Amino acid sequence: MRTVLMVAEKPSLAQSIAKILSKGNCSSRKGLNGACSVHEYMGSFLGQNMYFKMTSVCGHVMSLDFIGKYNNWDKVDPAELFSNAPTEKKEANPKLNMVKFLQVEGKGCDYVVLWLDCDKEGENICFEVLDAIQPVMNKGYYRENTVYRAKFSSITDTDIWNAMNCLGEPNRNEALSVDARQELDLRIGCAFTRFQTKYFQGKYGNLDSSLISFGPCQTPTLGFCVERHDKIQSFKSETYWVLQAKVFKGKDNPLTLDWNRVRTFDREVGQMFVNLTKTSREAWVESVRKKEKVKQRPQALNTVEMLRVASSALGMGPQHTMQIAERLYTQGYISYPRTETTHYPDNFDLKGALKQQCNNPHWSEEVEALLSAGLNRPRKGTDAGDHPPITPMRAASEAELGSDGWRLYDYITRHFIATVSEDCKYLQTTIDFTIRNEVFSCSGKTLTSPGYTTVMPWQGIPLEEALPDCECGDVFTVDEIKLVEKQTSPPDYLTEAELITLMEKHGVGTDASIPVHINNICQRNYVTVETGRRLKPTNLGVVLVHGYYKTGMDELMEVSFSPLAATGKPMSRCGKCHRFMKYIQAKPSRLHCSHCDETYSLSQNGVIKLYKELRCPLDDFELLLWTSGARGKSYPLCPYCFSNPPFRDMKKGMGCNECTHPSCQHSLNSLGIGQCVECESGILVLDPTSGPKWRMACNKCNVVVHFFEHAHRVQVAQESCEACDASLVVVDFNKTRSPLPAGETQHAGCVFCDRVFQDLVELKHANMRHPMHGGGVSRRGGRGRGRGRRGTAKKPKDKMAALAAYFV
Repeated sequence: MRTVLMVAEKPSLAQSIAKILSKGNCSSRKGLNGACSVHEYMGSFLGQNMYFKMTSVCGHVMSLDFIGKYNNWDKVDPAELFSNAPTEKKEANPKLNMVKFLQVEGKGCDYVVLWLDCDKEGENICFEVLDAIQPVMNKGYYRENTVYRAKFSSITDTDIWNAMNCLGEPNRNEALSVDARQELDLRIGCAFTRFQTKYFQGKYGNLDSSLISFGPCQTPTLGFCVERHDKIQSFKSETYWVLQAKVFKGKDNPLTLDWNRVRTFDREVGQMFVNLTKTSREAWVESVRKKEKVKQRPQALNTVEMLRVASSALGMGPQHTMQIAERLYTQGYISYPRTETTHYPDNFDLKGALKQQCNNPHWSEEVEALLSAGLNRPRKGTDAGDHPPITPMRAASEAELGSDGWRLYDYITRHFIATVSEDCKYLQTTIDFTIRNEVFSCSGKTLTSPGYTTVMPWQGIPLEEALPDCECGDVFTVDEIKLVEKQTSPPDYLTEAELITLMEKHGVGTDASIPVHINNICQRNYVTVETGRRLKPTNLGVVLVHGYYKTGMDELMEVSFSPLAATGKPMSRCGKCHRFMKYIQAKPSRLHCSHCDETYSLSQNGVIKLYKELRCPLDDFELLLWTSGARGKSYPLCPYCFSNPPFRDMKKGMGCNECTHPSCQHSLNSLGIGQCVECESGILVLDPTSGPKWRMACNKCNVVVHFFEHAHRVQVAQESCEACDASLVVVDFNKTRSPLPAGETQHAGCVFCDRVFQDLVELKHANMRHPMHGGGVSRRGGRGRGRGRRGTAKKPKDKMAALAAYFV
């Protein structure tokens, strides 16, 4: 006898389907993973009597991840995750042993029927199941189809049997689209998440977030919340005035009238109108307008609307709502809760679904009335081609569903009944008055037919005090006229319902993933849920979004978590506005120009001070001097060039000792002496601020060469050494301490080759833990000018040996 293996998406779903298809005559046992049961029975398939096994998975069988070595945050550059990092499919939950379980149950089976959820994710899971079981299934006859797909939208006898009798095939293209989306989410999300988390947590200790995540949908979701936050913060309240009049007729209660000019922002103008109208004690009725209006019944319910109402009316978050809706679906109480459709299909049994609710005391009267009078045709909605709208599939009570389950079911059922009810109808009356040529009005609504609002009373027309009977030409007595001062108010923070609307409008996420994205920004401490389920961004959330817009994340983090306005001291002038910029000493140290609203990075792990009030010839910014201490190294830098390299062969983070400006007195071309005696890419550069304990330091590594102590002046000459191509130096010695013969005080020569200088040079390592720069253009020969200085400098063996002897 042949065997049919049927696989559903969840254990509870498998149980419900098996119960329907076996007509209650199935036996059940636990699978080897302990999480999924197997329901077995005999039945008919393809016109033959067959043995059925119905089981399930628990969502996705597999998940996408990088191969092992790329999961080490410390050893992999996040940029590699975009292209170089291979991915692989891994079991989504290894503890479930889902692949082995499927292979055990699938071994020897002849056919498989896939009862996965009917969306793209469900199609993807179909092929995950097939990858596990097809290698162990019996081989079918030539051209025999052995794989079938069931399409269904609710767990009712009719829908399940219809699906079983109209089996199709799984859609590989939809499954592949999920694979593509998973890979994009993985690469983009992991790369940015790793970069952000490592970068910011290494600098700031009060972020209050263990993971600073990024996601293609999560981030714009946060962006909507921050956009509203920005509007609130930038809002400037304005005072305005409203003219308010009260009139009465006979013994009727006074009517409060609205001013047709609405408001004025000029108090004197408002007072002028008060003075004009106060001269009259009569208010003339200019017109009485009555108009019948209709409040339309709702369209059929889709996921987004269900999430909106659950948040705004029931106080239930989107993620919690979806969990409850999925449970109600798998238990057979409602149809599939993930749908974008708001239009019932032509063959949908509206009357049958309504009859299910006849005995519920909460709405039985409304249901009986509809069944007696006849159902109204539902409003035409949108057919997204996925699933029918969310509809109650069988009767339920609060005792069966629990508190939150009942509240959601109650709303879904009332909404369904409302879609086949009549519209709400009311009469709107508007009375226009004139008081001394100023026009005022009042309006009121009178309910004529409640329609659908009997079952959705919160949408009903509120009871209002009836307007007095009057007609054009009637005269009322003016009771009071006054000028009322009011203030414009900012918008409030976004509610979850408003955020869901924005996400749907801009195509951020899907009906199924919207709750996940909102939940993520809450879990990551990017927003907090306030009273009324309003989403208020945290400092971290605000800074992240502002940083994405500005591409200046680091500076904004510093502004938020250690405000620039409250720290720092004036140091150097900006080359753009020529005002003083503030030096922020807290790591990472930086300069901030409040006038230009610009922040400039600086060299770290040292002391920054003004450099003789000298300016960069390229941008007019005042130069700074960075030093790692008396026993370390130092070099000047331009704040602007440091972040905006002026030449192609320069990278960000380079000081003047690496600048290739051809003529600037502070650049490498003017102060460079020769190739570093240790590293391959560094140049030894004269530190012109180091006298009288003169030194030159490598612009790449931490090598420092001390020389010519107590000399008056040390300069780099234009000429170069014929032996090693290093630039010659000119030294003016102190007359009382000159090492030169015959009382001479000046000598020019090569630091490395000149015999006079040989005993005056001492190699050391700078007193710092890390080299200042990790890379850059290799310039191995002098300073790039003069004979031999554009090539590669030589490293004489005797020079290396001599300097090594002084190594400390």
